[in-house]
Amino acid sequence: MSAVQIGCMGIACVLLLAALRIPIGVALGGTAAVGVLLIRGQTAALSILGAATFDFAAHWTMTAVPMFLFMGNVAYHSGLATMLYRAARAWLSFLPGGLALATTCASAGFAATSGSSVAMAGAMSRLAVPEMLRAGYDKGLASGVVAASGTLGALIPPSIHFILYATFMETSVSKLLMAGIIPGLLTMAAYFGLVVIRTTLNPSLAPRTNDAVPMEEKLRLLAQAWPLPIIFIGIIGGIYSGIVTATEAGAAGSALALIVAALSGRLNRAMLLAVVKDTAGTTAAIFFIAIGAVLFSQFLTISRVPLVIGGLIRGLSDNLPLFLLMISVFYLVLGMFLDAVGLMLVTLPILAPAVSVMGIDVIWFGVIVVKFVEIGLLTPPIGLNLYVVTAAVKGQITFSEVVRGTSWFLYAEAVVMVLILSFPQLSLFIPNLMN
Repeated sequence: MSAVQIGCMGIACVLLLAALRIPIGVALGGTAAVGVLLIRGQTAALSILGAATFDFAAHWTMTAVPMFLFMGNVAYHSGLATMLYRAARAWLSFLPGGLALATTCASAGFAATSGSSVAMAGAMSRLAVPEMLRAGYDKGLASGVVAASGTLGALIPPSIHFILYATFMETSVSKLLMAGIIPGLLTMAAYFGLVVIRTTLNPSLAPRTNDAVPMEEKLRLLAQAWPLPIIFIGIIGGIYSGIVTATEAGAAGSALALIVAALSGRLNRAMLLAVVKDTAGTTAAIFFIAIGAVLFSQFLTISRVPLVIGGLIRGLSDNLPLFLLMISVFYLVLGMFLDAVGLMLVTLPILAPAVSVMGIDVIWFGVIVVKFVEIGLLTPPIGLNLYVVTAAVKGQITFSEVVRGTSWFLYAEAVVMVLILSFPQLSLFIPNLMN
Protein backbone atom coordinates (compact mmCIF):
# COMPACT_ATOMS: atom_id res chain seq x y z
CA MET A 1 0.00 0.00 0.00
CA SER A 2 1.39 3.41 -1.00
CA ALA A 3 1.86 6.35 1.36
CA VAL A 4 -0.86 8.31 -0.44
CA GLN A 5 -3.33 5.45 0.02
CA ILE A 6 -2.49 5.28 3.72
CA GLY A 7 -3.03 9.05 3.98
CA CYS A 8 -6.46 8.84 2.32
CA MET A 9 -7.42 5.98 4.62
CA GLY A 10 -6.30 8.13 7.56
CA ILE A 11 -8.64 10.97 6.53
CA ALA A 12 -11.53 8.53 6.20
CA CYS A 13 -10.65 7.00 9.57
CA VAL A 14 -10.72 10.40 11.33
CA LEU A 15 -14.13 11.25 9.87
CA LEU A 16 -15.47 7.82 10.86
CA LEU A 17 -14.17 8.11 14.42
CA ALA A 18 -15.64 11.62 14.69
CA ALA A 19 -19.02 10.31 13.50
CA LEU A 20 -18.81 7.64 16.21
CA ARG A 21 -18.35 10.46 18.77
CA ILE A 22 -14.77 9.52 19.63
CA PRO A 23 -13.05 12.63 21.10
CA ILE A 24 -11.57 14.49 18.15
CA GLY A 25 -8.16 14.84 19.80
CA VAL A 26 -7.95 11.07 20.24
CA ALA A 27 -9.14 10.46 16.68
CA LEU A 28 -6.56 12.82 15.18
CA GLY A 29 -3.59 11.79 17.34
CA GLY A 30 -4.32 8.07 17.23
CA THR A 31 -4.79 8.00 13.46
CA ALA A 32 -1.61 10.03 12.97
CA ALA A 33 0.45 7.74 15.19
CA VAL A 34 -0.67 4.60 13.36
CA GLY A 35 -0.27 6.23 9.94
CA VAL A 36 3.28 7.48 10.55
CA LEU A 37 4.19 4.08 12.00
CA LEU A 38 3.00 2.32 8.84
CA ILE A 39 4.85 4.71 6.51
CA ARG A 40 8.13 5.40 8.36
CA GLY A 41 8.46 2.71 11.03
CA GLN A 42 8.62 2.87 14.82
CA THR A 43 11.83 4.86 15.37
CA ALA A 44 11.03 7.60 12.88
CA ALA A 45 7.42 7.74 14.08
CA LEU A 46 8.38 8.29 17.73
CA SER A 47 10.90 10.95 16.74
CA ILE A 48 8.48 12.88 14.49
CA LEU A 49 5.51 12.64 16.83
CA GLY A 50 7.56 13.73 19.84
CA ALA A 51 9.18 16.68 18.08
CA ALA A 52 5.90 17.91 16.55
CA THR A 53 4.12 17.81 19.90
CA PHE A 54 6.85 19.75 21.69
CA ASP A 55 7.28 22.34 18.94
CA PHE A 56 3.57 23.16 18.98
CA ALA A 57 3.17 23.27 22.76
CA ALA A 58 6.26 25.48 23.06
CA HIS A 59 5.17 27.86 20.27
CA TRP A 60 5.24 31.45 21.56
CA THR A 61 2.02 32.41 19.76
CA MET A 62 0.03 29.76 21.64
CA THR A 63 0.65 31.47 24.97
CA ALA A 64 -2.03 33.96 23.91
CA VAL A 65 -4.69 31.26 24.25
CA PRO A 66 -4.69 30.92 28.06
CA MET A 67 -4.20 34.69 28.42
CA PHE A 68 -7.32 35.57 26.43
CA LEU A 69 -9.31 32.80 28.13
CA PHE A 70 -8.19 34.11 31.51
CA MET A 71 -9.27 37.62 30.57
CA GLY A 72 -12.71 36.41 29.48
CA ASN A 73 -13.20 34.39 32.66
CA VAL A 74 -12.31 37.40 34.79
CA ALA A 75 -14.88 39.48 32.88
CA TYR A 76 -17.54 36.84 33.43
CA HIS A 77 -16.89 35.95 37.07
CA SER A 78 -16.50 39.59 38.09
CA GLY A 79 -19.91 40.49 36.67
CA LEU A 80 -18.66 42.77 33.88
CA ALA A 81 -20.79 40.92 31.32
CA THR A 82 -23.87 41.35 33.52
CA MET A 83 -23.35 45.10 33.76
CA LEU A 84 -22.98 45.37 30.00
CA TYR A 85 -26.22 43.43 29.45
CA ARG A 86 -28.12 45.68 31.86
CA ALA A 87 -26.87 48.79 30.06
CA ALA A 88 -27.77 47.38 26.63
CA ARG A 89 -31.22 46.40 27.93
CA ALA A 90 -31.90 49.89 29.28
CA TRP A 91 -30.96 51.56 25.97
CA LEU A 92 -32.55 49.07 23.52
CA SER A 93 -35.69 47.80 25.29
CA PHE A 94 -37.96 50.26 23.43
CA LEU A 95 -37.17 48.64 20.05
CA PRO A 96 -38.98 45.59 18.62
CA GLY A 97 -37.31 42.57 20.22
CA GLY A 98 -35.37 44.90 22.49
CA LEU A 99 -34.20 42.22 24.93
CA ALA A 100 -32.97 40.05 22.06
CA LEU A 101 -31.13 43.06 20.62
CA ALA A 102 -29.61 43.78 24.04
CA THR A 103 -28.44 40.16 24.20
CA THR A 104 -26.74 40.48 20.80
CA CYS A 105 -25.11 43.77 21.78
CA ALA A 106 -23.90 42.41 25.14
CA SER A 107 -22.56 39.27 23.44
CA ALA A 108 -20.56 41.40 21.02
CA GLY A 109 -19.14 43.35 23.94
CA PHE A 110 -18.35 40.18 25.89
CA ALA A 111 -16.71 38.71 22.77
CA ALA A 112 -14.20 41.55 22.99
CA THR A 113 -12.87 40.08 26.23
CA SER A 114 -13.58 36.38 25.84
CA GLY A 115 -12.36 34.72 22.64
CA SER A 116 -14.44 31.61 23.36
CA SER A 117 -17.82 31.17 21.67
CA VAL A 118 -18.87 28.30 23.92
CA ALA A 119 -18.03 30.17 27.12
CA MET A 120 -19.94 33.21 25.90
CA ALA A 121 -23.01 31.20 24.91
CA GLY A 122 -23.11 29.56 28.34
CA ALA A 123 -22.69 32.85 30.20
CA MET A 124 -25.31 34.75 28.18
CA SER A 125 -27.77 31.84 28.42
CA ARG A 126 -27.84 32.05 32.21
CA LEU A 127 -28.03 35.82 32.09
CA ALA A 128 -30.39 36.71 29.24
CA VAL A 129 -32.71 33.75 28.55
CA PRO A 130 -34.55 33.90 31.92
CA GLU A 131 -35.09 37.65 31.41
CA MET A 132 -36.58 37.11 27.94
CA LEU A 133 -38.81 34.26 29.11
CA ARG A 134 -40.16 36.39 31.98
CA ALA A 135 -40.99 39.08 29.41
CA GLY A 136 -43.02 36.56 27.39
CA TYR A 137 -40.56 36.04 24.55
CA ASP A 138 -40.89 33.03 22.28
CA LYS A 139 -38.65 30.23 23.56
CA GLY A 140 -37.10 29.67 20.15
CA LEU A 141 -36.20 33.34 19.73
CA ALA A 142 -34.87 33.65 23.29
CA SER A 143 -32.56 30.64 22.99
CA GLY A 144 -31.72 31.11 19.31
CA VAL A 145 -30.43 34.67 19.70
CA VAL A 146 -28.14 33.56 22.54
CA ALA A 147 -26.78 30.56 20.61
CA ALA A 148 -26.18 32.64 17.49
CA SER A 149 -24.73 35.67 19.30
CA GLY A 150 -22.32 33.38 21.11
CA THR A 151 -20.55 32.76 17.81
CA LEU A 152 -19.45 36.40 17.68
CA GLY A 153 -16.59 35.31 19.96
CA ALA A 154 -15.09 33.45 17.00
CA LEU A 155 -14.74 36.64 14.93
CA ILE A 156 -14.49 39.70 17.15
CA PRO A 157 -10.98 39.85 18.60
CA PRO A 158 -9.54 38.36 20.67
CA SER A 159 -10.38 35.07 18.94
CA ILE A 160 -8.89 31.71 19.89
CA HIS A 161 -9.78 30.40 16.43
CA PHE A 162 -7.71 33.08 14.70
CA ILE A 163 -4.73 32.31 16.94
CA LEU A 164 -4.89 28.61 16.07
CA TYR A 165 -5.33 29.38 12.37
CA ALA A 166 -2.36 31.76 12.37
CA THR A 167 -0.18 29.16 14.09
CA PHE A 168 -1.00 26.44 11.56
CA MET A 169 -0.85 28.68 8.49
CA GLU A 170 2.23 30.59 9.70
CA THR A 171 0.73 34.03 9.19
CA SER A 172 0.29 37.18 11.28
CA VAL A 173 -1.93 36.78 14.34
CA SER A 174 -2.30 40.54 14.69
CA LYS A 175 -3.58 40.99 11.13
CA LEU A 176 -5.99 38.09 11.52
CA LEU A 177 -7.44 39.56 14.69
CA MET A 178 -7.92 42.90 12.95
CA ALA A 179 -9.49 41.14 9.95
CA GLY A 180 -12.30 39.80 12.12
CA ILE A 181 -13.58 43.22 13.26
CA ILE A 182 -15.68 44.25 10.23
CA PRO A 183 -17.10 40.73 9.56
CA GLY A 184 -17.93 40.45 13.28
CA LEU A 185 -19.76 43.79 13.33
CA LEU A 186 -21.47 42.89 10.04
CA THR A 187 -22.70 39.64 11.58
CA MET A 188 -24.04 41.52 14.61
CA ALA A 189 -25.85 43.97 12.30
CA ALA A 190 -27.39 41.04 10.38
CA TYR A 191 -28.66 39.56 13.65
CA PHE A 192 -30.10 42.95 14.60
CA GLY A 193 -31.92 43.19 11.28
CA LEU A 194 -33.31 39.66 11.52
CA VAL A 195 -34.65 40.19 15.05
CA VAL A 196 -36.26 43.55 14.20
CA ILE A 197 -37.90 42.19 11.02
CA ARG A 198 -39.23 39.03 12.69
CA THR A 199 -40.57 40.78 15.79
CA THR A 200 -42.14 43.58 13.72
CA LEU A 201 -43.95 41.10 11.47
CA ASN A 202 -44.93 38.90 14.42
CA PRO A 203 -45.11 40.97 17.65
CA SER A 204 -46.17 37.91 19.67
CA LEU A 205 -42.59 36.61 19.42
CA ALA A 206 -41.33 39.46 21.62
CA PRO A 207 -43.93 41.48 23.55
CA ARG A 208 -42.90 45.10 24.04
CA THR A 209 -41.80 45.97 27.57
CA ASN A 210 -43.42 48.97 29.22
CA ASP A 211 -40.35 49.83 31.27
CA ALA A 212 -39.58 53.50 30.79
CA VAL A 213 -35.98 53.87 31.91
CA PRO A 214 -35.10 57.47 32.87
CA MET A 215 -32.13 58.99 31.08
CA GLU A 216 -30.26 59.33 34.37
CA GLU A 217 -30.59 55.58 34.95
CA LYS A 218 -29.45 54.84 31.39
CA LEU A 219 -26.36 56.97 31.84
CA ARG A 220 -25.63 55.37 35.23
CA LEU A 221 -25.82 51.85 33.76
CA LEU A 222 -23.70 52.93 30.80
CA ALA A 223 -21.09 54.28 33.19
CA GLN A 224 -21.02 50.96 35.05
CA ALA A 225 -20.38 49.09 31.80
CA TRP A 226 -17.27 51.11 30.87
CA PRO A 227 -14.64 48.42 31.70
CA LEU A 228 -15.37 46.09 28.76
CA PRO A 229 -15.14 48.80 26.07
CA ILE A 230 -11.94 50.10 27.68
CA ILE A 231 -10.39 46.61 27.67
CA PHE A 232 -11.43 46.11 24.02
CA ILE A 233 -10.07 49.48 22.93
CA GLY A 234 -6.84 48.82 24.81
CA ILE A 235 -6.33 45.43 23.13
CA ILE A 236 -7.26 46.53 19.61
CA GLY A 237 -5.39 49.83 19.88
CA GLY A 238 -2.27 48.11 21.18
CA ILE A 239 -2.25 45.48 18.42
CA TYR A 240 -3.15 47.90 15.60
CA SER A 241 -0.52 50.43 16.60
CA GLY A 242 2.14 47.76 16.96
CA ILE A 243 2.82 48.65 20.60
CA VAL A 244 2.12 45.06 21.63
CA THR A 245 1.92 41.73 19.82
CA ALA A 246 -1.21 39.58 20.03
CA THR A 247 0.42 37.48 22.76
CA GLU A 248 1.46 40.53 24.76
CA ALA A 249 -2.03 41.97 24.30
CA GLY A 250 -3.47 38.87 25.97
CA ALA A 251 -1.26 39.36 29.00
CA ALA A 252 -1.97 43.10 29.13
CA GLY A 253 -5.71 42.49 28.77
CA SER A 254 -5.66 39.94 31.58
CA ALA A 255 -3.84 42.37 33.85
CA LEU A 256 -6.29 45.15 32.94
CA ALA A 257 -9.27 42.88 33.64
CA LEU A 258 -7.85 42.02 37.07
CA ILE A 259 -7.32 45.72 37.84
CA VAL A 260 -10.90 46.52 36.84
CA ALA A 261 -12.24 43.64 38.95
CA ALA A 262 -10.19 44.85 41.91
CA LEU A 263 -11.38 48.46 41.54
CA SER A 264 -15.00 47.29 41.40
CA GLY A 265 -14.52 45.30 44.61
CA ARG A 266 -15.26 41.94 42.97
CA LEU A 267 -11.78 40.45 43.07
CA ASN A 268 -11.46 37.84 45.81
CA ARG A 269 -9.88 34.47 46.43
CA ALA A 270 -12.94 32.41 45.45
CA MET A 271 -13.40 34.29 42.18
CA LEU A 272 -9.72 34.00 41.29
CA LEU A 273 -9.73 30.26 41.93
CA ALA A 274 -12.80 29.84 39.71
CA VAL A 275 -11.13 31.87 36.95
CA VAL A 276 -7.90 29.82 37.11
CA LYS A 277 -9.83 26.53 37.16
CA ASP A 278 -11.99 27.42 34.14
CA THR A 279 -9.01 28.77 32.21
CA ALA A 280 -6.87 25.70 32.86
CA GLY A 281 -9.65 23.30 31.88
CA THR A 282 -10.49 25.06 28.61
CA THR A 283 -6.82 25.55 27.70
CA ALA A 284 -6.08 21.86 28.27
CA ALA A 285 -9.02 20.83 26.07
CA ILE A 286 -7.96 23.15 23.24
CA PHE A 287 -4.31 22.07 23.39
CA PHE A 288 -5.29 18.39 23.42
CA ILE A 289 -7.24 18.80 20.19
CA ALA A 290 -4.61 21.07 18.64
CA ILE A 291 -1.73 18.68 19.37
CA GLY A 292 -3.74 15.87 17.79
CA ALA A 293 -4.23 18.09 14.73
CA VAL A 294 -0.48 18.85 14.57
CA LEU A 295 0.30 15.14 14.56
CA PHE A 296 -2.34 14.54 11.90
CA SER A 297 -0.84 17.34 9.80
CA GLN A 298 2.60 15.72 10.06
CA PHE A 299 1.10 12.40 9.02
CA LEU A 300 -0.56 13.93 5.95
CA THR A 301 2.67 15.67 4.96
CA ILE A 302 4.60 12.40 5.14
CA SER A 303 1.88 10.62 3.15
CA ARG A 304 2.10 13.31 0.42
CA VAL A 305 -1.70 13.68 0.35
CA PRO A 306 -1.52 17.51 0.40
CA LEU A 307 0.69 17.45 -2.71
CA VAL A 308 -1.82 15.26 -4.50
CA ILE A 309 -4.68 17.56 -3.48
CA GLY A 310 -2.68 20.57 -4.61
CA GLY A 311 -2.16 18.94 -7.99
CA LEU A 312 -5.88 18.22 -8.36
CA ILE A 313 -6.70 21.82 -7.43
CA ARG A 314 -4.37 23.24 -10.09
CA GLY A 315 -7.09 22.55 -12.63
CA LEU A 316 -9.28 25.06 -10.80
CA SER A 317 -6.59 27.73 -10.57
CA ASP A 318 -8.52 30.00 -12.94
CA ASN A 319 -11.94 29.33 -11.39
CA LEU A 320 -11.94 30.87 -7.91
CA PRO A 321 -15.78 31.00 -7.55
CA LEU A 322 -16.04 27.23 -8.13
CA PHE A 323 -13.28 26.58 -5.60
CA LEU A 324 -14.98 28.78 -2.99
CA LEU A 325 -18.28 27.00 -3.64
CA MET A 326 -16.57 23.64 -3.05
CA ILE A 327 -15.01 24.95 0.17
CA SER A 328 -18.41 26.21 1.34
CA VAL A 329 -20.09 22.85 0.83
CA PHE A 330 -17.10 21.09 2.39
CA TYR A 331 -17.29 23.12 5.60
CA LEU A 332 -21.08 23.14 5.87
CA VAL A 333 -21.22 19.34 5.67
CA LEU A 334 -18.31 18.69 8.03
CA GLY A 335 -19.58 21.37 10.41
CA MET A 336 -22.57 19.18 11.16
CA PHE A 337 -20.35 16.46 12.60
CA LEU A 338 -17.17 18.06 14.01
CA ASP A 339 -16.73 20.53 16.85
CA ALA A 340 -15.43 24.01 16.00
CA VAL A 341 -11.74 23.62 16.87
CA GLY A 342 -11.63 20.08 15.51
CA LEU A 343 -13.28 21.14 12.25
CA MET A 344 -10.73 23.86 11.64
CA LEU A 345 -7.67 21.84 12.60
CA VAL A 346 -8.73 18.76 10.62
CA THR A 347 -9.28 20.73 7.42
CA LEU A 348 -6.35 23.16 7.43
CA PRO A 349 -3.66 20.56 6.64
CA ILE A 350 -5.79 19.37 3.71
CA LEU A 351 -6.67 22.81 2.31
CA ALA A 352 -3.39 24.68 2.89
CA PRO A 353 -1.75 23.51 -0.36
CA ALA A 354 -4.91 24.36 -2.30
CA VAL A 355 -4.91 27.90 -0.90
CA SER A 356 -1.29 28.29 -2.01
CA VAL A 357 -1.99 26.98 -5.51
CA MET A 358 -5.03 29.25 -5.96
CA GLY A 359 -3.08 32.29 -4.78
CA ILE A 360 -5.75 33.14 -2.18
CA ASP A 361 -4.92 35.74 0.44
CA VAL A 362 -4.26 33.72 3.60
CA ILE A 363 -5.81 36.41 5.85
CA TRP A 364 -9.04 36.52 3.85
CA PHE A 365 -9.18 32.72 3.79
CA GLY A 366 -8.74 32.72 7.56
CA VAL A 367 -11.87 34.85 7.97
CA ILE A 368 -13.76 32.50 5.63
CA VAL A 369 -12.65 29.43 7.60
CA VAL A 370 -13.49 30.94 10.99
CA LYS A 371 -16.86 32.13 9.68
CA PHE A 372 -17.72 28.62 8.53
CA VAL A 373 -16.50 27.25 11.86
CA GLU A 374 -18.86 29.72 13.52
CA ILE A 375 -21.78 28.44 11.42
CA GLY A 376 -20.83 24.89 12.40
CA LEU A 377 -21.48 25.83 16.04
CA LEU A 378 -25.14 26.35 15.09
CA THR A 379 -25.83 23.31 12.90
CA PRO A 380 -27.04 20.00 14.39
CA PRO A 381 -26.27 17.28 15.22
CA ILE A 382 -22.92 18.47 16.70
CA GLY A 383 -23.58 22.23 16.91
CA LEU A 384 -21.93 22.82 20.27
CA ASN A 385 -23.65 26.12 21.05
CA LEU A 386 -27.03 24.40 20.73
CA TYR A 387 -26.11 21.95 23.48
CA VAL A 388 -24.52 24.63 25.65
CA VAL A 389 -27.67 26.77 25.61
CA THR A 390 -29.91 23.76 26.24
CA ALA A 391 -27.79 22.70 29.22
CA ALA A 392 -27.61 26.23 30.64
CA VAL A 393 -31.41 26.62 30.69
CA LYS A 394 -32.16 22.99 31.48
CA GLY A 395 -35.85 22.35 32.06
CA GLN A 396 -37.00 25.65 30.55
CA ILE A 397 -36.32 25.09 26.84
CA THR A 398 -35.92 21.84 24.91
CA PHE A 399 -33.17 21.09 22.42
CA SER A 400 -35.65 21.08 19.52
CA GLU A 401 -36.83 24.57 20.49
CA VAL A 402 -33.24 25.81 20.54
CA VAL A 403 -32.63 24.32 17.07
CA ARG A 404 -35.87 25.87 15.77
CA GLY A 405 -34.98 29.32 17.07
CA THR A 406 -31.36 29.17 15.89
CA SER A 407 -32.25 28.05 12.37
CA TRP A 408 -33.60 31.54 11.58
CA PHE A 409 -30.17 33.04 12.23
CA LEU A 410 -28.63 30.81 9.58
CA TYR A 411 -30.37 33.01 6.99
CA ALA A 412 -28.49 36.01 8.37
CA GLU A 413 -25.27 33.98 8.32
CA ALA A 414 -25.86 33.14 4.65
CA VAL A 415 -26.18 36.82 3.74
CA VAL A 416 -23.01 37.74 5.64
CA MET A 417 -21.11 34.82 4.12
CA VAL A 418 -22.05 35.90 0.58
CA LEU A 419 -20.81 39.43 1.33
CA ILE A 420 -17.50 38.22 2.77
CA LEU A 421 -16.90 35.91 -0.20
CA SER A 422 -17.88 38.58 -2.72
CA PHE A 423 -16.00 41.50 -1.19
CA PRO A 424 -12.62 40.42 0.26
CA GLN A 425 -11.91 44.01 1.35
CA LEU A 426 -14.47 43.62 4.14
CA SER A 427 -11.87 41.37 5.75
CA LEU A 428 -8.68 42.94 4.42
CA PHE A 429 -9.36 46.67 4.81
CA ILE A 430 -8.10 47.04 8.39
CA PRO A 431 -5.14 44.59 8.02
CA ASN A 432 -4.02 46.46 4.90
CA LEU A 433 -3.97 49.71 6.85
CA MET A 434 -1.47 48.09 9.24
CA ASN A 435 1.02 47.77 6.40
